[in-house]
Amino acid sequence: MNELSRLDRRLYLDVNNFARHTTFAHSFMSAYAIYGGIVALGIVGFVAYLRARPVSASRVASVIWVGAGTAIAVGLNQPLIHLVGRVRPYVTITSAEVLVPRANDFTFPSDHATAAGAMIVGLFLVDRGAAIWATVVGLVLVFARVYVGAHYPGDVIAGLIWGGLIVVVLRPIGIRIINPILSGVAKTPLAWLVSAKPSHAVAEKRA
Repeated sequence: MNELSRLDRRLYLDVNNFARHTTFAHSFMSAYAIYGGIVALGIVGFVAYLRARPVSASRVASVIWVGAGTAIAVGLNQPLIHLVGRVRPYVTITSAEVLVPRANDFTFPSDHATAAGAMIVGLFLVDRGAAIWATVVGLVLVFARVYVGAHYPGDVIAGLIWGGLIVVVLRPIGIRIINPILSGVAKTPLAWLVSAKPSHAVAEKRA
């Protein structure tokens, strides 16, 4: 075991010990770690979309990319997880306090952290106010994943970096694909999905 692995294990045990002594938070942290944090990130993303509609179709495209890029990052994370093949911490640390159902899959990088990293970084590129909320929600989520015993700290840190990297690197391609789609939608009765402005105003702006 190298020094980084030892540090990762020690930090995991420190958080796990903290979890043992904060039983009052178990219900909330368990729910938040499984689905609450992801739902909260989704709400932040939807608010960012609502804030983008009165501004411009291009800003809407950027927000849509955040959601699409997050999904792509999580999808690309699956082969990476199997390539690395790191087992869950509670497999080797049998005395760990585990507050969620035990899974038989691998753990590095964390899917939840990948989603959080993609949302945080993606939103910082388009809506700083929403990004700040995403950062708070996302950091609580990744801490919760360690708190409930499902991940090492290194798993969630890697997930944050991986998700952020994917959403930035693929952004030019994603925006290039999304923009023509939104242009087409803007010419239909569903134009209100693209912009809160009247459809003729959107058409004039693109003319």
